[in-house]
Amino acid sequence: MPLLVLDYSWTQTDSTLYISVPLKGTKAGKVDVISTDEYLKVHFPPYLFEAFFFEPVDDDRSAARIGNDCVVITLPKRTNKVWEHLMIPMDNKEKMKEIRQRALFKYHEKLSSDSIQKAMKIHAENKYALETVVKLEKQERDRIQKIKDAEQEKITAELAAWHFGQTEKVERDAQLKLQNQKVKSDQLRTETRRQKHGPSDQGKGKLDQRGNSCAKSKKTQDELPPPRLSRNIQVSFTPRVFPTALRESRLPEEEEWLRKQAEAWEAVNVDVGELKDLKEEERNPDWLKDKGDKCFAAGDYRGAVNAYTLAIRLNRKMPALYSNRAACHLKLKNLHKAIEDSSQALDLLTPPVPANAAARVRAFVRRGSAFCQLQVYPEGLQDYQAALKIDPNNESLLVDTQRIKDIIQGSAVNPGAQ
Repeated sequence: MPLLVLDYSWTQTDSTLYISVPLKGTKAGKVDVISTDEYLKVHFPPYLFEAFFFEPVDDDRSAARIGNDCVVITLPKRTNKVWEHLMIPMDNKEKMKEIRQRALFKYHEKLSSDSIQKAMKIHAENKYALETVVKLEKQERDRIQKIKDAEQEKITAELAAWHFGQTEKVERDAQLKLQNQKVKSDQLRTETRRQKHGPSDQGKGKLDQRGNSCAKSKKTQDELPPPRLSRNIQVSFTPRVFPTALRESRLPEEEEWLRKQAEAWEAVNVDVGELKDLKEEERNPDWLKDKGDKCFAAGDYRGAVNAYTLAIRLNRKMPALYSNRAACHLKLKNLHKAIEDSSQALDLLTPPVPANAAARVRAFVRRGSAFCQLQVYPEGLQDYQAALKIDPNNESLLVDTQRIKDIIQGSAVNPGAQ
């Protein structure tokens, strides 16, 4: 049973009430103060001070200062007047009990309201921070796009100039060819006249030179090889790997996905001079992925991150590497990195086809989980709903999606869907 403090003191003015309670050697960190408009409680085990006010006070403007071995409580009055007593008569136990219960209920209600407001404030701050990051990234992408556009315009102008030069060259060649044909025609007419009337000595010399030139040209034409014979080339096509009928399939998307997969297996970066000390198997992204999977299964999440990161440096087009590294970052609470890796995996998992449906579900769930742990619930809900569109019969996804909806609507207390 607590010991009641009776050696307190109080003073008042027309508008304010001051109460001083001695702490009796108790540290400030162990003092618990509860105050409402009609009740005051100061508890520092094993001592207890309670005050059932004679008139109501303004609890919203009240303040408590702990120090110098005492607690000083400042309580503005609701009505500006001098009180006859500090507390109501202590003989009515039932009324005191009722006031105490009502005061404790109001106090807990206030704590709950403060907690909700604090959570909402944190959520708003996180959302603003995320929007700021997205805005900065968009500005950076726009800047890079402008550079690309300028470079493309420059290349287009150079290509147009090259085409113009090629056109002029073709025209010059055509004119030169016409001139050569005209010269040959003149030579032929001259030769014909010579045969009819007989050439002069000077003309003979010129005709001999022209005759030798024509003979050389004819000899060169005779030495040209004949054209090659035409042949038929047999082409065998790779069979379809998707079992659906052609009229029911998404043939262009499936072929695009197969092409990207083939490029991903061949896209190994050769410019990794700093990795020259690695063993031969350590230069293989598939071997590094298997190693990362084993580390993740064993709980060595940092080792798994290192393995996936090295594999990504060797091959940046394998979506499984980014998705698996996002799972590691979730375990390590690197939530922003998990969002970044999941987004990169989703960018690579395009176009959406049945062959990559399971991988897209995993990437959406991992990014949605990271958003929810950051208390950015609307964005997390969007990712979980996107995963449900791919796998609508997944019971676990249905439960987690409903839990996030409850949190957003304020009917759940536990934050974050894991």
